[in-house]
Amino acid sequence: MERSTEFLEKSSDLAKRASADVRGDLVSFERDAAIAKTAAAMSNTPQNIIKNSAATAELLQQLSFSQRGDRFRAELRGESGGGADGTLTRDEFQRILQMLQAEVAKAGWAVAPTTAVAAPTPDTAHKPFRH
Repeated sequence: MERSTEFLEKSSDLAKRASADVRGDLVSFERDAAIAKTAAAMSNTPQNIIKNSAATAELLQQLSFSQRGDRFRAELRGESGGGADGTLTRDEFQRILQMLQAEVAKAGWAVAPTTAVAAPTPDTAHKPFRH
């Protein structure tokens, strides 16, 4: 997620033709246009569908995107090995990134810790943990 803006800038034909000082603005403009273009396709998922799928949901372990010509390939892998792959238009890719960024912000995952974290002691340095 941290490098998504850089990835979009490097993969944008419009940004490639623009001067370096306006590339970020062009990527933001493209994102806003993609959000507007995909808005009609958005809907709320009914609660019964969310409840029915909750038992089989798993934590996302790996998320990767790559450019395939004028499309983007998305690959998601869960902690138990399941996953999903798909091909997206640039607008769809922008929409999904925006949705992921909103969820990351709501969850506070990208927020730096407010207190200092102690360095691990030799006893705990290599012990795996799960949430």
